Amino acid sequence: MKNVYMAMVCLFMTTILYAQNGTIKVKIIDEQKLNLPGANVSLDNQKMSAISNTSGVATFYNVPAGTHTLRISYLGYKDYEKSITSTGTVSEFTASLESGVSVLKGVIVLGDRLKGQSKALNQQKNTDNISNIISADQIGRFPDANIGDAIKRVPGIAMQNDQGEARNIIVRGMGPEFNSVTLNGERIPSAEGDNRRIQMDLIPADMIQTVEVSKTLTADMDADAIGGSVNLVTRTAPNGKRLSATVAGGYNPIRASFIGTVNFIAGSRFAKNKLGYVISGSFNRNEYGSDNVEAVWSKDANGKLYVSDHDQRIYDLLRIRRSATATVDYKISPLHTIYVTGSYNWRDDKENRFRLRHRFRGNAATDLIYDAAGNISGYNVGEVLRQTKGGAAGGRVDNRRLEDQRVRSLAIKGEHLFGKVKTDWSVQFARASEERPNERYISMGRRNITVTQDISNPERPYLTDNTALTGYTRRNELTEQFQNQFEKDINAKLNFEIPASIVKTQSGNLKFGLRLRSKEKKRDNNFFEYTPIGASAGSFANISLLPLTDKTASEFYPGERFAAGLFVSPGFLGGLNFKDATRFTESDVPEEYLSGNFSAKETISAGYIELKQNFSDRWSANMGVRIEKTSINYSGNIVEDGDQLKGIANLKNSYTDFLPNVNAKYKFDNNTVFKGAITRSIARPRYYDLVPFFNINPNDQELSAGNPKMEPVRSWNIDLMFEKYYKSVGIISGGVFYKKIDRFFYTYLDQQYTQAEFSRDFPTITNPIGAGENWQFTQRRNGDGASLLGLEVAAQRQLDFLPGIWKGFGVYFNYTYTYSKADGIYDGGGSLVRSNVKLPGAAPHIFNFSLSYENSKFVSRLSANYTSSYVDDSDDAGYNADSFNDRFYDKQFFLDFNASYAVNHRTRIFTEANNLTNQPLRYYQGNKSRTAQLEYYGPRFNFGLKFDINK
Repeated sequence: MKNVYMAMVCLFMTTILYAQNGTIKVKIIDEQKLNLPGANVSLDNQKMSAISNTSGVATFYNVPAGTHTLRISYLGYKDYEKSITSTGTVSEFTASLESGVSVLKGVIVLGDRLKGQSKALNQQKNTDNISNIISADQIGRFPDANIGDAIKRVPGIAMQNDQGEARNIIVRGMGPEFNSVTLNGERIPSAEGDNRRIQMDLIPADMIQTVEVSKTLTADMDADAIGGSVNLVTRTAPNGKRLSATVAGGYNPIRASFIGTVNFIAGSRFAKNKLGYVISGSFNRNEYGSDNVEAVWSKDANGKLYVSDHDQRIYDLLRIRRSATATVDYKISPLHTIYVTGSYNWRDDKENRFRLRHRFRGNAATDLIYDAAGNISGYNVGEVLRQTKGGAAGGRVDNRRLEDQRVRSLAIKGEHLFGKVKTDWSVQFARASEERPNERYISMGRRNITVTQDISNPERPYLTDNTALTGYTRRNELTEQFQNQFEKDINAKLNFEIPASIVKTQSGNLKFGLRLRSKEKKRDNNFFEYTPIGASAGSFANISLLPLTDKTASEFYPGERFAAGLFVSPGFLGGLNFKDATRFTESDVPEEYLSGNFSAKETISAGYIELKQNFSDRWSANMGVRIEKTSINYSGNIVEDGDQLKGIANLKNSYTDFLPNVNAKYKFDNNTVFKGAITRSIARPRYYDLVPFFNINPNDQELSAGNPKMEPVRSWNIDLMFEKYYKSVGIISGGVFYKKIDRFFYTYLDQQYTQAEFSRDFPTITNPIGAGENWQFTQRRNGDGASLLGLEVAAQRQLDFLPGIWKGFGVYFNYTYTYSKADGIYDGGGSLVRSNVKLPGAAPHIFNFSLSYENSKFVSRLSANYTSSYVDDSDDAGYNADSFNDRFYDKQFFLDFNASYAVNHRTRIFTEANNLTNQPLRYYQGNKSRTAQLEYYGPRFNFGLKFDINK
């Protein structure tokens, strides 16, 4: 290793001493002094060529002194040509391009939307790998509140929703655990307690300048992205003064409530343009809710169906999202620049939930009720519960369950040029957290009742009972919990790039570097149960004696027949003084949190080398290899009998991966490109999956267990893509992709888990399952392997060939098809019980379409997004021997509209309408007619003003 370092130092010094000619840096901007990334820049008729970076700068090394011809081409802009002079040292030039495209019937002048598309397509065309780029101007033209809703417009991207907003990302059929999300090229920690998923609904769309979706990897990228890598690029310091702001208000019909949004951007340069800054802030307050019905389907020995667990839920939610970012750059000299970037994203979810639950607690052999036709009409040993979720009174909690999620990031990086050696480095600290203080639940109910079911319409199963409120005498829960989890990252990287070629007459660059990712994740929850005593005991004798609120809604979206009725008031629950020892006794309930608490440390160290080589004027390739070493140290609690802490279990492991990849590109002409790639990538298990825990929840009859034997997933990936770009800002593309995965992640789920099965699987643990009972058991596992084949096509075109007003129309379309196959589902005894299943998260069909119109004043867009149903990969889903229990994320079709009008060159009014189809979030079990969850959020409307005071 010492010899390697010495060789690198010698190469570094030799390259500096060899640099006898000059360096030319060209900054490309438009008429508004905005950077133009992805420009094709050449000197002396392609003898030297470069692509402008995200700051709009193209750099040429080893340029002989004298006069040279500079040429620049950019989709949507007029070609640029100028003679420049190299001094033999460092020369800087600025090229201002003029927007507009010549067509047969005149010149098309680009508005803001087309300029945004132009920037994105120019960057996409000139990447080494297969990727999709979205610019801020494009993001702003879709009616998307968070960045996840904007990303779902990208080909091959599907989003999983939470409370009506896009949260988890699926790329080309690969679920959230198989993709990576970065902020300015650095990893973002997860705010959730047990996984690696990045909560996209934490990040407002207006804080992002560019979204880069890489569907194939190069050696200088982190390798844990089998589906793809999404890089969110924040705004950089402008070339002049910039001040803009947006003020908007909106309406949510589902709760007849208000939406408020304010954001701003400010930036400038001074100190002779050496020092630049940009700051942005965003605030969004959205009060809304959701109407929900959920069901767990079961069957008797003869296959007759019944709903063993049924919920009707009403959510009242206040979501407050705050975001701030700042970037400062200082140009020490033309060859050396330092950047400091900080971001802070903070989201509060304040939620009340009211749940009416019916469930079966009997023996399926004796306690089911049959009608004359032999179908199940209900059951005798049933239970009914009315639950209120809330929080303590006062402060930020304010009688609601507060979920406080925050992500902070601070990074410093440098870009340097030593002779012909280009060097960049960065160090980043990031922390994500989720806290739930004073989360409270109260539920009252009754057992051993008769429950009647109506499943004549299985899409909306309906369960009822005849229990009067005075009969709700069983206090099922009166609890308060505190959840606290965080993830902390320290990341660093160092890269070098030098001119090097293995083809004598062609240019090339050798890039190599080192990478360090150090991660710590910890969850530390607790849980307390309270028993009323003294004078308080009598008031909890039945639910009718408590302050109640009526949650029956005349327009309950799943159907008016679902009358929720009365629930304990959140204000009453929040006002209870649990610390008053004369009214309540407090009991610690370790079985609710001991097995869930854990700590995890993970260190990934990597090195890579890659060669970017031109083989001819048309052929080029990026060839490299990456080596990643992963070291983990996880610890979890050893719990027996549910609440007895017996010690700490530790898991230490390390492994090394050798990850080669090749990305090749062939240019038919400057605007027609064919790309192909063969890459190797990896996905690591979720943190909590590896923790050696065992969790027993007798109240809900649920069991779960960790799996320290889980292995990472590795994949070989083959990708081909054809892209045809149009000077008038458009693209037609099509390609195929294939992934061969050596194993895959899935959840083993058994909703009919019996006493005998528990004794077989866990012979050393006291069996909690009673005779005749059926519990739910889950455990994350590896399957044997999987494969995924896909097709992707896209088109984006301004209809400039049409006459008159019609040339203002534009279309945007993409479609992705995937076919997946996975094998190796095993039961607890290790026997193979199922093969040839679908890969969780792989949606067969994803479709986007939009029709837009733009002129000098007016812009509008109608957007459609469709995702077909696919096997769910959430914590509520899983595989076992019986496909009856398979859970699917149902198809979704969203229709959105937005429009804006420029009052003058500084002021624009806009309106937005989301989810015009009132598309619910729906899951189904086994058969598409059997609803497992049906949740409506309703449409959303916004209206506002945008000011660009300086631009």
